Amino acid sequence: MSVSTSVRRLTSRRVVTFACLLATAASFFTLGVIHAGGNDTVAQRLELQSDVRKTRRSEPVVADATVGRVVAQKDDPVDILTPAARARMAAEIKQEIQDEMGLLPVHLLRERRSSFVELYAYDNAGKSYYGTAGYLGNGYFVTVKHAVVALTGDNERGTRTITSVKVVYKGTQIPARVIDTGDADVEVHSGDWAIIQTKELDLPALHVDTSFAYDFADPIFRLGNDYSKGIILSTGYVGQRTSNGLVTCLTDGHPGVSGGGVLDQRGDLVGIPIGRMQGDYRFSFILPMRSEMLRKVSAFDKTERGTVPAEQQ
Repeated sequence: MSVSTSVRRLTSRRVVTFACLLATAASFFTLGVIHAGGNDTVAQRLELQSDVRKTRRSEPVVADATVGRVVAQKDDPVDILTPAARARMAAEIKQEIQDEMGLLPVHLLRERRSSFVELYAYDNAGKSYYGTAGYLGNGYFVTVKHAVVALTGDNERGTRTITSVKVVYKGTQIPARVIDTGDADVEVHSGDWAIIQTKELDLPALHVDTSFAYDFADPIFRLGNDYSKGIILSTGYVGQRTSNGLVTCLTDGHPGVSGGGVLDQRGDLVGIPIGRMQGDYRFSFILPMRSEMLRKVSAFDKTERGTVPAEQQ
């Protein structure tokens, strides 16, 4: 082996040895730094725990409520509703829901039911007919003409006449007389209305509204003597006006409801049911209330709303 080769090997060994020593020194230095930092962290934790213990020993334990507090701003006061204000707000919300959904309070419907009576008519052939009449006050009722008068268009030989008309009041038939009628000579006609009168009865008078618009989809409530089984309620919606002055709707048009009442959402009398489509008991015709229909009702006094106020009846 030559001298130069021996020298190179010796030099390489020294370099490797030096590198190992340097790496070992760096490792020990790093461990020292980490250990020192750990000691500092432990010392800080111990110091913090000591402070907490001192605070707990020096300060008394005081209970505090968890209720929240509202801090009112000067420009944004907090309103606290009184019971009366809360009741008003609830009533307004309830009314908005009723209007939007086309509802009428049940108690109002029950009250209006008392304003309608069963009507019966008898002709010279001994036949009887039944319908409905709505009370206007002072013994006056509104109904349909074809229930109390033999119409010429439906009486080919002109021999049929109505000999008596009666309404049922507290289970008893009370005689009535025809006071006024429209110009109808057939059924389901704009002049198919009549006013009859009995002695004054203890019944709640209806509020009459002659200005109801009958807009499409307006909710309506119909009361009538369905099948001569007493006054029954049915609901529906306005369809459209016809060329002969009537209004269509989908509400029960059973035999006996003619002359009954059509109410709006305020409970006002706005029309009377007078007929239906042949073969269809749901497609009904309404005769809107008009001022001329009340021309001989002494209590009638047209107001801005076109109503007959109950106090005047």
